[in-house]
Amino acid sequence: MSGLLEARGLTKRYGDQLALDGLNLSVAPGETLCLLGANGAGKTTTLNLFLGFTTPTAGSAVVDGQVVADDPAAARARLGYVAEVVSLYPSLSGAENLQFFASLAGMAVDQVRRDAILARLRFPDGAINKPAGTYSKGMRQKLGLAIALMKDARAILLDEPLSGLDPAAANDLVTVFRETAAGGAALLVSTHDIFRAKDVASRIGIMRHGRLVDMVDPATLTAAELEQLYLTHMAERAA
Repeated sequence: MSGLLEARGLTKRYGDQLALDGLNLSVAPGETLCLLGANGAGKTTTLNLFLGFTTPTAGSAVVDGQVVADDPAAARARLGYVAEVVSLYPSLSGAENLQFFASLAGMAVDQVRRDAILARLRFPDGAINKPAGTYSKGMRQKLGLAIALMKDARAILLDEPLSGLDPAAANDLVTVFRETAAGGAALLVSTHDIFRAKDVASRIGIMRHGRLVDMVDPATLTAAELEQLYLTHMAERAA
């Protein structure tokens, strides 16, 4: 197993609660792996372990060859992360927010490169100089992804990135995710959205109660078949 992102027997307990149970997965360059599951399935725990926000009980998370628990800061330096709600300073412009977060990563912002990334993300013309407090959720998600791409992150984690977006904005971001993966990045996406997962994923991992219970190629299933497979796994949980 090799990839820019790897989980090797990754396990996390919180007291008596087993939040993640021996997860094994790998995400290669150019691949988008969507983790699909209900609340409590272990999706967010997985992302937090890759980010070094919590430490594993057993096993390891590895980012581009760096074991996260050995040096969380070094691992995070190799990652981009887009949260469900991208936190920006509302009184600062998008450009100022991007500059601030780039400085935290020790980077200088080259405006030509910045503008090329924004164009690739279909960020509205002129919006980068407007206060971030005026942005729609879709624009905030795009700016969050721009920050990740400015880092030259080869691996990008996305937590429910399409939640709450209108269909047009969601379609736009799905296109952007495909293009980002095509550029050689490895994307690991946590989502509840079965149909968007099918649109964007190279592979879909179905999680239930902290365990990866299935890994499927979405190209081999219709949307209805994928939904039925997911519901079958959820019914097994309830049984």
